Amino acid sequence: MLLEIEGLCAGYGSGGDILRGVDLSLAEGDFVCLIGPNGAGKSTLLRAISGILRPRRGTIRFDGTDVAGLRPDLLFRRGIAHVPQGRSTFPQMTVHENLLMGAYSIRDRGLARERLEVAAAFFPIVVEQANRRAGLLSGGEQKQVEMARAIVTSPRLMLLDEPTLGLEPRASRTVMAKMRELNEHGVTILLVEQNARTGLGTARTGCVMELGTIKLRGEGQRLLDDPQVKRLYLGESAAV
Repeated sequence: MLLEIEGLCAGYGSGGDILRGVDLSLAEGDFVCLIGPNGAGKSTLLRAISGILRPRRGTIRFDGTDVAGLRPDLLFRRGIAHVPQGRSTFPQMTVHENLLMGAYSIRDRGLARERLEVAAAFFPIVVEQANRRAGLLSGGEQKQVEMARAIVTSPRLMLLDEPTLGLEPRASRTVMAKMRELNEHGVTILLVEQNARTGLGTARTGCVMELGTIKLRGEGQRLLDDPQVKRLYLGESAAV
């Protein structure tokens, strides 16, 4: 397994645990979508995996090594890229300058150039809008820049936190299609998506989180057809 999480508990400050014993595993090449109500712990789980939040208990093994509690920069160098919720571009910098930020730790200029070319192949917008300030792009375009910047790091695992939040439908479809394309080229993806139908319909596997634990796991389309998931997370009656 590329990622193995067992008994993970984590929270903020002196408050109680948000994650209450999460068990989750991803094999190389998986595409897993987490859904669940607000406050279930989805974003908290991504922060714990990427090192932004230090777990209180439990293990996080990445490629066989326990990495729980490591700093984000060390996890980043191991191949974990986190695209957070909201906008994380540098708005006053150009699109190309934003992309270069993903290559700052690559000392080999030839390798950095290759990585930039790979990102551009997946996301042509970074070439088309290279000299434009990132803050002037639409929300969907900025999200593509963020994903392209993550790809420059050549991640083995990409964590995406609600990438379609606030996007109009066409931009959402583009972002989801790009994720599918990345996964088809070998990038392992763990996605948190507020639109359960979109997320489960795109990912190979779905997980339902509730009260800090994972309650259900299964093939994405099968979860979409599950009466309980329809009733609780899709707003449909079980008879639909």
